Amino acid sequence: MSTSEPVRCERCGRDRAEDTDAEALAWASDTDDSGTHWLCPSCARRHVRDIEGKLPREYW
Repeated sequence: MSTSEPVRCERCGRDRAEDTDAEALAWASDTDDSGTHWLCPSCARRHVRDIEGKLPREYW
């Protein structure tokens, strides 16, 4: 990830740059053939079973 790329939650659109340094550490990333996908801490908690079950994103 380049520092010039804006990081936004793929689910809710939250901007990581608006978080404190400590909050920014809680973001979750996933990389696949289409690139890197980011989830804010709230969305990561909400979808933890989907993530662990490796469900396709369209089913979340």
